[in-house]
Amino acid sequence: MPESPDTRDRLLAAAARLFHEQGYAATGVATILREADVNSGSLYYYFDSKEDLLAGVLDRYLDLLEPEILSRAKAAASDPVERVFALLGVYRWGLEVTGCTLGCPIGNLALELGDAYPALREKVEKNFQGWSGAVEGWLREAAGRFPPGTDLAALSRFVLVVMEGGMMQARARKSVEPYDDAVRQLRDYFDRLQASRASGPRGNPKNRNRKGKRSS
Repeated sequence: MPESPDTRDRLLAAAARLFHEQGYAATGVATILREADVNSGSLYYYFDSKEDLLAGVLDRYLDLLEPEILSRAKAAASDPVERVFALLGVYRWGLEVTGCTLGCPIGNLALELGDAYPALREKVEKNFQGWSGAVEGWLREAAGRFPPGTDLAALSRFVLVVMEGGMMQARARKSVEPYDDAVRQLRDYFDRLQASRASGPRGNPKNRNRKGKRSS
């Protein structure tokens, strides 16, 4: 008789939480079964191995990106640029409620898995692409506020770097201060980009000759 889909969901939810809290290698299958309240037969009905279970967890993170993460940023800010910082605020909240003990689950797995699991590494990268792709979409809504030629795809990946690096440093210091510092610098960079666009041709170095005078 087929297992209930709820059983699969419980396995994925328990595995995701345990991998986040303990790491992939440190989490045993027996612990996952206990936390999900299922037996080993149920696990292997849906997943061929622990590695296959992690693949399912990574797919689940991608599926939940919009309803559990991005939607919160959208609800917090209608302005596309402010939405980027609202998204960073979601991760700051996560640091606060865990006492800076847990980082981004995808970032943690990226560091732990390395090149040992090529197929899983690709799924980790797909999660990163989904995250930065959403940010890029918001930036494109505000493209007219940035200098012409701004690489919005690269800028969205820079936002991801700030989030991941800030969380890593916050965990190391057990304080949100490094995260706040990183986001503050990102905010300053965004403000400068937008101010540069707003200043028009006068703010463009290309409109100055070699003697420092504006060209006619």
